[in-house]
Amino acid sequence: MMQRRLWMGGVAAVAMAAGAGAAWWRLRPGELLSGAEAAFWATELPGVRGETVALQRFLGRPLLVNFWATWCPPCVEELPLVNAFYRANEPAGWQVLGLAVDQAAPVRSFLQRLPLDFPVALAGLAGTELGRSLGNASGGLPFTVVFGADGTVMHRKLGKLSESDLSLWAGLV
Repeated sequence: MMQRRLWMGGVAAVAMAAGAGAAWWRLRPGELLSGAEAAFWATELPGVRGETVALQRFLGRPLLVNFWATWCPPCVEELPLVNAFYRANEPAGWQVLGLAVDQAAPVRSFLQRLPLDFPVALAGLAGTELGRSLGNASGGLPFTVVFGADGTVMHRKLGKLSESDLSLWAGLV
């Protein structure tokens, strides 16, 4: 009886490890496309108030870019955490930019209910392509990219952020 339990426990552990490995493989960011960083910095997008948001204006300081959408539950759940990261780390030079892969009306309505302290640009469907160029081959959301002050990609994460992700990145400055 004891031997059977140990055997079953071993099988369960192997299955869990295989599942975790498969999830990691599926959710890991892919390679950056050639010229992706330069293309990112050359991008201009509409802001939520109709202004133009030139991404180049964020060059020179660390930048966390969060691709999200109003219809994406994990995106909506992580936005208060991203906002708290911005408030806590902006004095140390951090910038945060939300890129809404969404339409203007739902984003404006959402931001009235949950105002964010950091700027948000409307990336629409072009945001999916921009994310793909930065390694998000699946086009999944949320997707977060951390750029260093020199404009190079330092970290990327596909899926919901955790406090430990943000704490690790905060220490990069």
